[in-house]
Amino acid sequence: MRVSRHLKCASIGGLIDRVCRCGPVLRRFHWLCVGVLALGLSAPAHAAERSAPSLSEPPVVVDAPGRGIVGAASAHSAILPTLYALDAQPIEQVSPLVQRQMLHGTQSTFVKWTVKKGGVFPLHHHANEQITWIAQGRCEVYSQGKKFTMTTGTVLVIPPNTPHEFVCTEDTIDIDFFSPQRQDWIDGAPSVAATSK
Repeated sequence: MRVSRHLKCASIGGLIDRVCRCGPVLRRFHWLCVGVLALGLSAPAHAAERSAPSLSEPPVVVDAPGRGIVGAASAHSAILPTLYALDAQPIEQVSPLVQRQMLHGTQSTFVKWTVKKGGVFPLHHHANEQITWIAQGRCEVYSQGKKFTMTTGTVLVIPPNTPHEFVCTEDTIDIDFFSPQRQDWIDGAPSVAATSK
């Protein structure tokens, strides 16, 4: 499996964020590296791979000495958590009725779908487990000969390789979490929603 440019950039970004805490000279190095990354050393191949900058400065991220540390685990881990503003993520128009904003972690993918009434995700399946939360609206989900009516606040866990289709019967905000990450999307494959009529 190839490592996406986005993940390489995220790993380098985490290293740079740790260096940045070491003083003004290294802070200048941090901004130099951020500039190099922004100029395209790790530029994603398409819009779906781009993400808005992480939130890594005060007041949202500040030092908390001694907090959030587990001896052996923290000592060997080189990856710092990354904070993002979801609404600042690029919006991809997947189909006339479906928009997508997404972020990829090292082992998962997070997606916010904004779907107009009548938006459809045709019958499909994937190797990823999918957890869907309807934050607003209503969808009918068909799987294994059953209809699941999802309304605001409901969550559906879809096991890997389980066929399913979504029909949004109202304007809907759908939050999805996929594990492992959606490598197909990182590699540029379109969403199944792009194939709906």
